[in-house]
Amino acid sequence: MSEEAETANRTMTSSSNHTSISPPLLRGQLPNQRQSTLSTPRLTLTPLSDAHLPDEIALDAEPLVMRYLDGQPRSQAQVEADHVRRLAISSAHPGFGFWAGMLKADEAFAGLWILKPPRRPDQGPVEGQAELGYRLPSRLWRQGVGSEGARELLRYGFVDLNLRRIFAETMAVNKASRATMKSIGMRYVRTFHLNFDEPIPGSEQGEVEYAITREVWLAGDLRGEN
Repeated sequence: MSEEAETANRTMTSSSNHTSISPPLLRGQLPNQRQSTLSTPRLTLTPLSDAHLPDEIALDAEPLVMRYLDGQPRSQAQVEADHVRRLAISSAHPGFGFWAGMLKADEAFAGLWILKPPRRPDQGPVEGQAELGYRLPSRLWRQGVGSEGARELLRYGFVDLNLRRIFAETMAVNKASRATMKSIGMRYVRTFHLNFDEPIPGSEQGEVEYAITREVWLAGDLRGEN
């Protein structure tokens, strides 16, 4: 499982002329809303900081982790540049950003989770929405760690940030990431295609979007399903 809601280093242009945008602050947020430290039974999700850079470099150096993003590991220089952009999200959009997960059992790095405003016109209105992402080291795949952190970000997004809808995207061929989206209550929305200057194997089958609304999440939460 390796999916993250940030643009891969593959240069992207959309077949519908979508361009990357920098969304305004979401309505409904307090201007001083800060990115919170979150907790689950096995994880502490801490807002990303410079202290996490060595873990980011190691994570993005894993070929398996990068398979559905760039198709190859990222260099230290690339990750350092990505790190600056990741930190900028929380500055530009208070309450949003990247979280570094740490296992409570041994304080080992468990991956990255992200909640950020939509960045492309085809993703719908910026107001009341956010994109969910996650990326874990391969040693923690298939242990429910990714979905555990993702469920907590759903709770945070709907309860703390009062969002109306949270969505996630991945390559259509990324079965593991799609399974995680389904496991946290998200449902398939669409398949779409983006044009990449350097496409990786499987990109010809398109990207998929999954989503969940606040109403659906609350109904599931009341039944004890979230």
